[in-house]
Amino acid sequence: KKGVSNLEKHIENMKKFGANVVVAINKFATDTQEELSEILSVCRKQGIECAISDVFEKGGEGGTELAEKVINAAQKPSDVKPLYDEGLPIKDKIHKIVTEIYGGDGVIYSARAEKQIQKAEALGLDKMPICMAKTQYSLSDNPSLLARPEGFKVNVSQVRISNGAGFIVVETGDIMVMPGLPKLPAANNIDIDENGKITGLF
Repeated sequence: KKGVSNLEKHIENMKKFGANVVVAINKFATDTQEELSEILSVCRKQGIECAISDVFEKGGEGGTELAEKVINAAQKPSDVKPLYDEGLPIKDKIHKIVTEIYGGDGVIYSARAEKQIQKAEALGLDKMPICMAKTQYSLSDNPSLLARPEGFKVNVSQVRISNGAGFIVVETGDIMVMPGLPKLPAANNIDIDENGKITGLF
């Protein structure tokens, strides 16, 4: 009941984009019926379609109800639109994300981030969408602020341009940005023999 406010905020956010919302409840073996019922109840009170996804235990059969609801939602008219105009100044776009999506009060920029924003604008590389690099544990940049925190500011430590990808990366809090690699990367299996033959690429 304490944590479901986080879901309510995400539902609110999706509605801002004009999307038809479907909530997928990813069922774990440790979930109780009371917990599942609480989430279903919150969704129904808001008039939101939802379904329990139990594909881990039941395979495709465990996701049939969810799939049907997603298909129905996709077939209904919608008015999907971006949250902001990409042509806005970088700080305006970040402010909109922080205040409207995360529910924060504002943004604090490091001196480094301020210089990087100024440089991006001087180079004409500021008219792209924002990609926020932030902890997944909280709506804030502080992983310990759970559910739906209020009265916080997001700290921006660095702003980088990913020009090839076409977006601006905004690093927040103490986030560490790195490639998404498994515990045993495939690179560990790559080798080259004395004849120059490479093995382990695929």
